Amino acid sequence: MTHSDVTDLVATPPAADRDAAPPPAVSRVERSASTALSPQTCSSCGTPRIVDGETIDPTYVYAIGRIGPRFPRPSLEREFAQVVGRGDVKGLTDRQALHSVLSRKENRYLVRQLCWVMSIEGLDTYVLAPRDPVDFDLLVETLRPAPSPMDLDCVIGVRAGIAPPQMCNGLMVPVVVFDQIYSFDRDALIKAIPRPEKTPAKEFGPAAEELFDRIMQLTDNAGATDEHRALNYCAMRYPAIYGKAADAFARNASLSGVEVVPSRLSQTRKVYDVIFSYTNRETDVVEKFFLRVDVTEEFPFLVTKLSPYYDR
Repeated sequence: MTHSDVTDLVATPPAADRDAAPPPAVSRVERSASTALSPQTCSSCGTPRIVDGETIDPTYVYAIGRIGPRFPRPSLEREFAQVVGRGDVKGLTDRQALHSVLSRKENRYLVRQLCWVMSIEGLDTYVLAPRDPVDFDLLVETLRPAPSPMDLDCVIGVRAGIAPPQMCNGLMVPVVVFDQIYSFDRDALIKAIPRPEKTPAKEFGPAAEELFDRIMQLTDNAGATDEHRALNYCAMRYPAIYGKAADAFARNASLSGVEVVPSRLSQTRKVYDVIFSYTNRETDVVEKFFLRVDVTEEFPFLVTKLSPYYDR
């Protein structure tokens, strides 16, 4: 049996299970990834570990994609069907029923035992595990009662190794022990970006959307390399890049390139230059702007603000 989406069971729980008596308490299954696996980095602090006499640096993740639950075992799938059958979900859609069931405190045991998978550009990329059990609430919040293709989730954490086959019904992808999850939709993100006073709303919105989509579509952006973490941080936390894009489009320039390179300031810390190139559609003159982002630790931060960039 392959791993299946949880919503497949919401609409049609087996009749036999609906009439059956409540099952005995489900025993705890395998431990969370932060303890069941042997991560190369400290599962509680993300600091380097010594493996075979060699220092292993942590692999931080700052990824943007979609999170969804999966059934790791048939027994959990049947248990979920029984809970749905006993619940008050009449008139709800499959997604609404899923959200209703998993949001209830008495069903938190299901939340803990589900396999939570992050997909990026439609590909299963990470299995997620909270560093603190309290953060299972963040996973539940990723379930939208009325989901949209524009829904996105941002995960910040530490990669802990490859998931064992029994953890997610044979899905063997890297596990991310996360510290924070932001759930949003693209339209809400764009509307929340402060718009420059001189830029009309009808010009700013499309420009911001195009820049965000270009960042998301860059090849293999799984948010695990320093370059992609810096870029994803800019997309999520630095609104000035969207204002600059709108200004460039208003001056009849097109976005011709986005590049991330190590900064000359990278000596004791990992600092990257994020460079945006705009080419005038009439004169073909290229104008570049850049900012610096420090990605040394788990949470990136801005070093210098957006300013003109000159090739050296």
